[in-house]
Amino acid sequence: MTSYALEINSQKYNVEAEPDTPLLWILRDQLGLTGTKYGCGIAQCGACTVHISGQAVRACSFPVSGVQGPVTTVEGLGTPQLHPVQEAWVANDVPQCGYCQAGQIMSAAALLATNAQPSDADIDSAMAGNYCRCGTYPRIRKAIHDAAHILATSKANS
Repeated sequence: MTSYALEINSQKYNVEAEPDTPLLWILRDQLGLTGTKYGCGIAQCGACTVHISGQAVRACSFPVSGVQGPVTTVEGLGTPQLHPVQEAWVANDVPQCGYCQAGQIMSAAALLATNAQPSDADIDSAMAGNYCRCGTYPRIRKAIHDAAHILATSKANS
């Protein structure tokens, strides 16, 4: 086993794991951060999406040895107050079963960090790797547009 010093949600952790251990298992099993979900295990469904240095990555297939920079999970995204994407998710009643929502939220937040006013096509492209078995895609798209508006309004008022 190898020791890794990680920064997750602005907290420092030291963990021991094999180099090829997926980050998802470190988050869930060693650190108890269970908001990031296991979906498919092959980086295709998006349920395990986290940010590493602000970039959306699939934690189920990303080895702990590859982590270079701070990790943000859904637990850390809206701390101490809800992130605008989370606010919009609640306002639009996006989740049905809720299983995919952490990954959807993290992908949407990464999109808005690089594209403040995404078109429907931009949203569809950015969210294409996140699957929702309940089919709440229209609400997801609306929530992303609403979150973009919240972010624009907060910047204008700053």
